[in-house]
Amino acid sequence: MTSTPDDTRHLRDLALLRRDRIDREYAQPLDVEALARGVDMSAGHLSRRFRHAYGESPYGSLMTRRIERAMALLRRGDLSVTAVCFAVGCSSPGAFSTRFTELVGVPPSRYRRRSARATAGMPSRVAKRVTRPIRNREARTAAPHPA
Repeated sequence: MTSTPDDTRHLRDLALLRRDRIDREYAQPLDVEALARGVDMSAGHLSRRFRHAYGESPYGSLMTRRIERAMALLRRGDLSVTAVCFAVGCSSPGAFSTRFTELVGVPPSRYRRRSARATAGMPSRVAKRVTRPIRNREARTAAPHPA
C-alpha cells in the first residue's frame, strides 16, 4: 500500500491537530466541527481519519488529555475536584467524575487522597508516567492471555 501526498498531508495535519490544538488547548471548549475546520476536513472525515491514525476519536483524545492534566492537578492536592474539573475544561462535575472513573478506575476524590501518598518524593515527570490513565480496552489488550 503506497501513500499519496494527500495521505501524508492529512497525517501531518492530524499530528499537528493533536499536538497543537488538543494537547495545548485542552482546557478550551473544543468540538469536532471546530477541529475539522482547522484542517479543512468535514467532522465525519476527521473523526474517521483520527480514529484510524490514533485508535480513538478526537473527542476521546481530548478527554484523555484533560484527565491526564486533572490527575496532575489532583496529585498536587491544593484544588478541589470541582475546581480541577473546570480548570481542565470540563463543564460538568458529574460528567468529569464519570469519565475520570472510567479512565483511571477510581473516582477523582479517591484518586486525590491516594495519589498524594503513592507519589510522595517522586519527580513529577516520573509520577506522570506511572500514573498515566489506561483505557479499559487497552488494559484488556495489554494483559497477558492465560495459556
